[in-house]
Amino acid sequence: MEILSKIWSYFATNILQQPAFMIGFIVLIGYILLQRPWYDILAGTIKAIVGYLILTVGSGGLVNNFRPVLVGLGERFNINATVIDPYFGQNAVTAGVEEVFGKGFGDAMILLFIAFIVNILLVRFSKYTKLRALFTTGNVQVQQAATAYWLIMFALPGLLAPGMHVPMLIVMALILGAYWAVGSNLTIKPCQEVTDGAGFALAHQQMFGVAFFYWLAGKLFGNEGKKKDKKVKKIEDLELPGFLSIFNDNMVSASVLMLVFFGAILCVLGKDYLIAGGFMKEGQSMLFYVIQTCLYFAVYLAILQMGVRTFVAELTTSFQGIASKLLPGSVPGVDCAVIFGFGASNAVTLGFVSGFIGQILAIIVLIALKSPVLIICGFVPVFFDNATIGVFANEKGGLKAVLVLPFISGLCQVFGSALIAGWVGMAAYGGYLGMWDWAVVWPVFTVVMKYLSYIGVALIFIGLLAIPQIQYYKDKKGYFLMTEDYEAYKELKANKAN
Repeated sequence: MEILSKIWSYFATNILQQPAFMIGFIVLIGYILLQRPWYDILAGTIKAIVGYLILTVGSGGLVNNFRPVLVGLGERFNINATVIDPYFGQNAVTAGVEEVFGKGFGDAMILLFIAFIVNILLVRFSKYTKLRALFTTGNVQVQQAATAYWLIMFALPGLLAPGMHVPMLIVMALILGAYWAVGSNLTIKPCQEVTDGAGFALAHQQMFGVAFFYWLAGKLFGNEGKKKDKKVKKIEDLELPGFLSIFNDNMVSASVLMLVFFGAILCVLGKDYLIAGGFMKEGQSMLFYVIQTCLYFAVYLAILQMGVRTFVAELTTSFQGIASKLLPGSVPGVDCAVIFGFGASNAVTLGFVSGFIGQILAIIVLIALKSPVLIICGFVPVFFDNATIGVFANEKGGLKAVLVLPFISGLCQVFGSALIAGWVGMAAYGGYLGMWDWAVVWPVFTVVMKYLSYIGVALIFIGLLAIPQIQYYKDKKGYFLMTEDYEAYKELKANKAN
């Protein structure tokens, strides 16, 4: 047993929790099951790992470049507030879980393992569960396991009693594993339609948000509402006149928008603060520091998109081996940043800016109302949630949807995080995960569990598993065809439309 524990610990630490190597491992298994030559297996595995590492450099660069800017607002004006950011949220759990609940953080990793098995089993028996997506984003799983660990212990204090350790982990794993399977499954249709059948789902922090706003974009701004014949004008269809035509180039538009918005924030922070905080060097030009910092947004975004193009083809091709032999009809759930390589590039930037404005407005409201919990917007939620929602909103509802829906998302992130972080006590430790599902969906789960106890747990689990059944019932012929043969699925839809 000890040997098995060590093997699992090694696998969890070096592969499961390391997305690049997890993706490489999946590609390796997939190509082996497809019986590819050893050199194709080696090449595909290397390309997948390197591609994901490139994506990591791009997304990590964005986070590292802009997180200090946002956090700096709180420090500059001596605001004691909760930062909504996955890493701040994870640190809050690590710092407070033993003090508040008398439990060690190590249980959160055991929870991750059991929840991942639940996800695999739910997908393996897709004939009955109708679930088709495997959550493979290890770093996100760690962050979510940590936050779910805190929320469920808060909601169900009876699980903290002596002798309840195993039942506690089982209850947590059932809810978290079902959330992973159902949430990523909800994004399959949006991802297939945006990418024209690339063969992946999203496995991140805004899965329910993506599904909800994708549906809302079609109903409010697209042709799925009352105006069935309405032509949706997407961002990429716009022909800007005269000098505005430079904004057709994503690199230019991203750079200019960042100069306007983040340039203003850097100027508010001031040169003295930036030098004292180690962001600027003594004697460095403030003007050129602002320009360089903002232009790096376009640089890291381009790197991120290159990483996506490098590994997605290998992952989706190799996953056919896993889908045919181990998990029939399934697709891999991947980082939300992957969608940036397929949708309209300007939707990424506009979605981010729109969501940022929504967050800032919500923070001003909290200050005006003298909220006991103030929020500082972290870069990860404000960018990765709202830029992702922007891409999907554009697909269904065009420019208007990109400007409105991420703005609403930004409001939800701040207000929802302030309510839940203050209520469960995480605000006292300076951070909360703060992304859409964890500011909207998980607070609802927590309320249901807190006031209905184990009946609430059962209702949440059954409710989650009912979602794919409803999806299947609404489209029995196309539901599995969507992942197994997308061209045949499009033909089926075209015939129905005619």
